Amino acid sequence: MKLTQATDYAFRIVLYLTKKREEVIEAEVIADVEKIPKRFLLKICRDLAMGGIIDSSRGKNGGYKLAKDPEKITLKDVFTAIEGDIILNKCQEDPKACSKDASSYCVTHHTLFLIRDILAKEFDKYDFATLAGQHRKC
Repeated sequence: MKLTQATDYAFRIVLYLTKKREEVIEAEVIADVEKIPKRFLLKICRDLAMGGIIDSSRGKNGGYKLAKDPEKITLKDVFTAIEGDIILNKCQEDPKACSKDASSYCVTHHTLFLIRDILAKEFDKYDFATLAGQHRKC
């Protein structure tokens, strides 16, 4: 499994907004500080807003801020806002995708479900308030 660049940027956006708490931050500022291309940032922020993670406001004083407390936003929340459900192979999304039609008894299929569940639980353990407290300048 490999996280997309969008998910990596989304983690950085949410972490940055966590450190700014209640401030509304302009897209240009986030893009500059986090070194994210502005057009890509706008798309990611739209997905984060649709996922209920950030709020956006338009106009002269517009920008982005967290939609809820960072203690209530996990890595899994951000991941699913950008990527959708955690899926390790196509059989997890659609059991009929198995070319052997073996998803009901396939050991690999079963094991990948276990790994996916463990991964989802691990992503859910880390909230952005905790991450912000551990953050070092990178």
